[in-house]
Amino acid sequence: MKSHQFKYFDVLVALFVAVLLISNIASTKILSLWKFTFDGGTILFPLSYIFGDILTEVYGFKRSRRVIWLGFVSALLMSVTFFVVQILPPAADWPYQQAYENILGFVPRIVMASLIAYFTGEFSNSVILSRLKIFTRGKHLWTRTIGSTLVGQGLDTIIFCFVAFYGTLPGTILWSVILSNYIFKCMVEICFTPLTYAVVRTLKRAENTDVYDHGIRYNPFDLSV
Repeated sequence: MKSHQFKYFDVLVALFVAVLLISNIASTKILSLWKFTFDGGTILFPLSYIFGDILTEVYGFKRSRRVIWLGFVSALLMSVTFFVVQILPPAADWPYQQAYENILGFVPRIVMASLIAYFTGEFSNSVILSRLKIFTRGKHLWTRTIGSTLVGQGLDTIIFCFVAFYGTLPGTILWSVILSNYIFKCMVEICFTPLTYAVVRTLKRAENTDVYDHGIRYNPFDLSV
């Protein structure tokens, strides 16, 4: 069955990419809330893993893999666009060049950290959920949504923080940021579990599909469906 035959697949894809891009922009601000220190993107970014869970659970790993790549290319395109706009000369009467660079400026290390972390975390999340679905025979959805997120978000957070900030932040602050981000992201996944159940159940009924990934290859670079 092709993805265009589904009623809601394109909606989920659009929301997934929107959450990813908005999170990347919001991450330029560092917040301190309830003794946790984290970037602004952390408020929204955990939803990308919830969308990833739903996509893999309902439509299978192969379609989820294509969506992850779409998100990756979109984030890369956004970064390149910001960079090009940054280096182009501003209008003589436009006084906000420095402000633009401070918020949306192209920082190669941050972009590289974001893309590597996203790629590793999202694919880990999708593969683990897919395998756990087969192992649990489709039962106990919470074990695979939470279990896959614990691994995926862990890899995502550690990779991003170390690639982006190692050597620029004291070790204690770096680990504080990692721990705060990880706890917050996982708590969002846990709190949204009842909603995830409802969405998954509704989509499976509406789409008349419930994919089990028997005998597939979990190669992230194979884009066949």
